[in-house]
Formats: sequence, structure tokens, C-alpha cells
Amino acid sequence: MPSLKDIRKRIASVKNTQQITKAMKMVAAAKLRRAQESIVNARPYADKMWEVIGDLSTRVELDRHPLLIRREIKTREVLMITSDRGLCGGYNQNIIREVNRLLKEKGEGVEKVQLNIVGRKGLEYFKRRDYPIRREYRNILADANYKTVSEVGKDIVAAYETGEFDELVMVYNHFRSAISQNVTVQRLLPIEPISVPEEKILVDYIYEPSEEAILNQLLPRYVEVQIYRAMLEALASEYGARMTAMESATNNATEMIDRLTLDMNRARQAAITKELMEIVGGAEALK
Repeated sequence: MPSLKDIRKRIASVKNTQQITKAMKMVAAAKLRRAQESIVNARPYADKMWEVIGDLSTRVELDRHPLLIRREIKTREVLMITSDRGLCGGYNQNIIREVNRLLKEKGEGVEKVQLNIVGRKGLEYFKRRDYPIRREYRNILADANYKTVSEVGKDIVAAYETGEFDELVMVYNHFRSAISQNVTVQRLLPIEPISVPEEKILVDYIYEPSEEAILNQLLPRYVEVQIYRAMLEALASEYGARMTAMESATNNATEMIDRLTLDMNRARQAAITKELMEIVGGAEALK
């Protein structure tokens, strides 16, 4: 059984750890509120743009813009969004597990699957396993803004137009609440037209200045907005997962302190009993 001194040192160590996890939980909760406000504000714009682009793509010829053209899928790119830091429960592992599934289940006709990784955790995992990585981004998620994310979108649009890949799939955590984040797989390129009932009559638009100019402006912007929305979802999910993980760690530390305190009291009582027995034994020996 550990000595009384060892148990006291262990209690002090666990209390220090508990203070750290409690502080991390409070920091994550504060950041989560800001991230949640950002994603709530961004969702309506992203959803409306998806609706507009999907509706527009049903009215134009698919060969009018490279992002609408459906090619034979030989190379698929997976844009995965993970965190740069740990201590957030199974947040990163859930993403990595889904990406591993996509790498193994290529699908019919797909010859190659390459990665485009946002976040240090996903990068560290797949670099050790020698998977093809076309692009990597570190330390952009915590300070994600549209200007930074638009550079990611421009690189993806340029690579798709030059034929470096034929399909883009985005994998990220969709934020629902602090305790619930869903892994989402979204096919981003080529842009899919929305399904229209056969009985619905499509009314064409009048394009100003021209159809090509409108498509050249809207379609790349659509890709950038969807990636920006995914990063905001991922950021809010990360803070929610970290807050939940740190709360659980704090509670576990409390339980551990209670157990160690009980062990300390038992050890102290055993030491007192031993001393009393030695005193009584010595007194009896003197008689």
C-alpha cells in the first residue's frame, strides 16, 4: 500500500490537473459561444447560395463552365478538416475513421484518392501512413476568416479546372450542439443541379452582363463559401468537443481525489493504530 506521503503527493498532483482541465473547459466554452454565433450567421447565406447555384445549374448547359462538367471519376480528392490541437475527445478520430473508409472504398472506376488536409492532427496521422497528400494547411482553422479560406477555395478550383482531380469530397464535423457533432461527407465538385419535379416549368433568367460572366463569378465563390461554412462548422465542433472532454476530465479528477482522500484517511488511521499498539505493547512489556 502506498505511504501517506505518496498519497498526499498524488492528491496534490490530481488537484493541479483538475485546475488545468477546468480552465480549459472555461476557455473552450467562451470560444464556443463566438464560434457558434459565426456559424449561425453563415449558414443562411451558404444555404441560399447552394439553392441559387443548384437552381442555376439546371438552366444552363453543363459545358458552359468547367465546375459544372461531369468527367469520368478517375482521381478523387478528399478535403478533410481536422484540428491543430488535441484534447477534444474523439473529434479527430471520427474524421480520420471516415476518411480511411473513403480511401479503402474507392468506388467503381476510381483509380486514385488523394488528400487535401486542413489541421495538424489529420496531417500527422496520414503522413505516417504514406498516403498521397496534394495540399496541407496548418494553423488556419482557429483564425479562419473568409480571406484565408478563399485561398483554399481558389487552389481547389484551379486544380479541378486543370484536371488534377475529377471529384472533390469534403469531410468535416457538422456542429449541432456542444455535446453533438456529426461527421459529414459532402460532394462539392462537380457542382450538382438540384432535383426539379418533372411537372415544374423552368423559367430561364436574363443574364447581365452575360451568362459566362455570371458563372465565372458565382461558381468559384460558391465553392469558397461552402468551404468557409465547413471550417466554421468544424471550429465550433472542435470547441464543443473540447469543452465536453475537459468537463469529463474535471469530473474524473474529482472522483479520483475522493478515492485518494479515502485511501489517505485509511493509511493515516492505520498508522495511528500501529503507533497505539506499539505504545500499549511497550507499556505491557514494562510491567
